[in-house]
Amino acid sequence: MGLLSDPNRRKALTNLLTRLNTPICMVCYLAAIVWFMGLAFEPFTLRTYMSENAMGSTMVEERFSAGERALSTAKEFDAHKRKAGGMPVDWLVKMMQARGLEVFTQSFSRKLPFPDENKERYMVRGTNVYGILRAPRAPRTEALVISAPCSPGNSNNQAVGLLLGLAQYFRNQVYWAKDIIFLVNEHDLIGMQAWLEGYHHTNITGMEYSPLQGRAGSIQAALSLELSSDVITSLDLILEGLNGQLPNLDLANLFYAFCQKLGVLCTIQGKLQRNDWDTAEGYTHAAQTMMLMVLKQACGRSWGDHGLFLRYHIEAASIRGINSFRHYKMDTTTIGRLLEGMVRKLNNLLERLHQSYFFYLLPSLSRFVSIGYYMPAFGLLAVILLLRALDIWVHLGTPALAAVDGVSEAEQPSGPGVLSVLTPVVISHLTGVALYLLPVHLQEIAVEHFPVSETEAVVLTAIAIYTAGLALPHNTQRLLSGEGTEQGWKVLKLTALLYLAALLGCTALINFSLGFILAVTLVPITASITPHMPKALSALAMVLLSPAFTILYCVFIYQELIEAPVSINEGWMLFLSVISQGILDHALYGSLVYPLLALFIYPCWLMFWNILFWK
Repeated sequence: MGLLSDPNRRKALTNLLTRLNTPICMVCYLAAIVWFMGLAFEPFTLRTYMSENAMGSTMVEERFSAGERALSTAKEFDAHKRKAGGMPVDWLVKMMQARGLEVFTQSFSRKLPFPDENKERYMVRGTNVYGILRAPRAPRTEALVISAPCSPGNSNNQAVGLLLGLAQYFRNQVYWAKDIIFLVNEHDLIGMQAWLEGYHHTNITGMEYSPLQGRAGSIQAALSLELSSDVITSLDLILEGLNGQLPNLDLANLFYAFCQKLGVLCTIQGKLQRNDWDTAEGYTHAAQTMMLMVLKQACGRSWGDHGLFLRYHIEAASIRGINSFRHYKMDTTTIGRLLEGMVRKLNNLLERLHQSYFFYLLPSLSRFVSIGYYMPAFGLLAVILLLRALDIWVHLGTPALAAVDGVSEAEQPSGPGVLSVLTPVVISHLTGVALYLLPVHLQEIAVEHFPVSETEAVVLTAIAIYTAGLALPHNTQRLLSGEGTEQGWKVLKLTALLYLAALLGCTALINFSLGFILAVTLVPITASITPHMPKALSALAMVLLSPAFTILYCVFIYQELIEAPVSINEGWMLFLSVISQGILDHALYGSLVYPLLALFIYPCWLMFWNILFWK
């Protein structure tokens, strides 16, 4: 404290930071990248462990043996689904009732803001079917959920068959202390959203649904099954939920523990764990796995039905069966026993999962990176913005030297007009509001005047508004009376730097991956931009490091990491699809990535773009 309270020492520290500002910023940026990439190195990570005593004290004995019967039920379900042309509601109700469950249905409908061309749907109508197994040894105040989406075609039939098999087996057991809900939802996430809103008496997305006639207790945890083959070689654990939310790490630890016990091959991000961490190949494998999790989390979408449960503070995960060319095979009985063990351990919970981490990254299922390890990487990037803001603040307060009759005298700089600074800020945010609102509202006009579909109209309108923002400096200067001053762009940049630091900081606290990716691309150019730089080269650099190009880079990197590289044309089509899905996810499920980029990140970038062309 003495260093800051002493005016001389404080002045010396300020002079040091301003004199070495650029070298310190460069070192911080390089250190942040090295720190983050080093997180995948096994000695720098922590070994996973079970924190919840109720789940880690003993291991249960699994006795489920109806795997073949579950497969035959899956074939019967597939036949009835083909006959009904969708989900066989009556057959499912009959089968659940035969297993002694309290069975209820829920109808729902949702009109999309524009057609979803990926799944070829616009007006969605469907029915959810769920059965409740009441707890015989408890007051029925808590519940667990096992769900399986009813997917079109041959997808996920085995999951529904296994769900019904588990329902029949669980019905004959007497040790359940929680209600167990067996849910078959139609139209994947839309059906799950309708069921969750009906269960919790909320309506936050404009969904139309019938009220639920039957309820169980407060849901403590949920598992979603995705099995689409009779032959499974490995089980993949999916954790990423809406807006980058993750379930409690103990849920992943529980899955990994039972996979180890039963000898089941398990993967995360579709990648098996390697033990050769001290080799270049082992490190590269761990880094690719961690980067896949970062990219999936950053996009803000729910990668499975489980992702919507997290909004209601319900710990949930999806388990997906993988049928690859590995020689190892596992039968449905083994998968059923794994699920039985997980449900029985969750049944022992005395309170919600809370002992372990909620913020983490996984380079493998046996190692994790906690928030205390990865947050310094972002902090080093945020420090750059603060150091540049400090440098500008010092220069703004330093009087300029003017020569009068051969004698240098201190001259107080003339302060910039409020209008010259406020105008770019307001116009930038109005452009962001247009980017957020107009694409969906102008789709009908665009379809009438151009030969495009509704989805193409929305995406192309968004791109057009985004591109039109590049003309902002010219329009801003036309609104100003006179030219901007030297002090004006410095005040604007000081405001923009602090604004960007606050935006990225808040984003990283909610969704670290999104905040870190945006910081990696935005911090270098925003920290260094001035009106005195070469216009053409600087403008090219700013465009290449803009939010839109960041999304484009992530598309190509993701395809490389999943070992499915695409051409430039295919990558562009995927980029357009990502934009449409981001807008749809915001309208249907409340994803915050699109409004964050449109209303805050893009306007902030436009403020720096205006600084580059400051007159």
